[in-house]
Amino acid sequence: MPDASSPGKLRIYLGYAAGVGKTYQMLSDAAELKQSGRDVVIGYFEPHGRADTIARTRGLETVPRRKVEYRGTEFEEMDTDAILRRKPQICVVDEFPHTNVPGSERAKRWQEVQAILEAGIDVLTTMNIQHLESLNDQVLRISGIQVRETIPDWVVQQAEQVIMVDLTPRALLNRLIRGVVYAPDKAQKALDHFFKESTLVALRELALRQTAHEVEIRQLDLEDLPPMPNGHELSANANRNERMLAYITADPSSAMVIRRAKRMADYLQTDCFAVAVHPRADLRDVQANEREALERHLNFARHLHVEARLLEGEDAAVSLVDFAQRNGVTQIFLAQPKQRGMHTVLRRSVAQRVVQLARDLQVTVVANRELPG
Repeated sequence: MPDASSPGKLRIYLGYAAGVGKTYQMLSDAAELKQSGRDVVIGYFEPHGRADTIARTRGLETVPRRKVEYRGTEFEEMDTDAILRRKPQICVVDEFPHTNVPGSERAKRWQEVQAILEAGIDVLTTMNIQHLESLNDQVLRISGIQVRETIPDWVVQQAEQVIMVDLTPRALLNRLIRGVVYAPDKAQKALDHFFKESTLVALRELALRQTAHEVEIRQLDLEDLPPMPNGHELSANANRNERMLAYITADPSSAMVIRRAKRMADYLQTDCFAVAVHPRADLRDVQANEREALERHLNFARHLHVEARLLEGEDAAVSLVDFAQRNGVTQIFLAQPKQRGMHTVLRRSVAQRVVQLARDLQVTVVANRELPG
């Protein structure tokens, strides 16, 4: 029986594309755990018609899916309540980034997994690197495809283990051509789009770097740090002098700036702020579409566990630098100023004024690179 007094442990099988063997490896490990005497169930499994992977489910109990009707069509989702009633020691959950059918109690499968973990049940799950929120812009530039289903970085960082399931791009392409990954018609579409070898090579490199980063985070041992005077405890961030700040506006580029600042903060294991500035804190004089965009970006930052603030001030650059200095910020991230004709309007931009005012801070202007052709 799981111990509901302490949260379950999360293990993530990470890949860089469909077909590298994440689910196969996860199910193989689940079978070994069952053979060792652990109580294991499959909470959700997506077969994709892959015979070898389906064979790995034999001997493992599967919790039936719940049926959900939406706009006259019946869908199947993971039945989290049934899993919680079953109370296994370990639950296998495929496709971690999945978005549930509208009207579900929880919008995302990773939120379902959080509920299972809170009940003291360990979870094994799968995801690809392109679904990590902070890498969304990089994946868009690499592949030309906007990934809509993402997982906040803090969710992945809560995992006790992140295991990369690796396969060379050439071997993966051979599997795709042989029909192991998708049916022939779908395989050809994949080859024409996401499964270009150059794209797979770049995504694999991202996955390898991210896995190395996750290992570094988990190797941090506070017991190896020197004791603090007067009996004070030292937290993981106590010896970090860096703090990041993302400047938010209603412009769509703000999401990219937030991701870049948050990713840097995660690498340095330090704090991150997201700050918008407006003459009126209630935004009453702002057009509805601009106010909605600004609030959406603030909420996006909070979703990533970034502390979001709306400051009241007539001069955005002055307010931003003042906030940074008062809160120990060492690096400010801003979007690249937009171009008008042949000239970039730097003289009047907030970015240029921040650079002039923040002489003791590092200012990073995040370029909004064009997509590959």
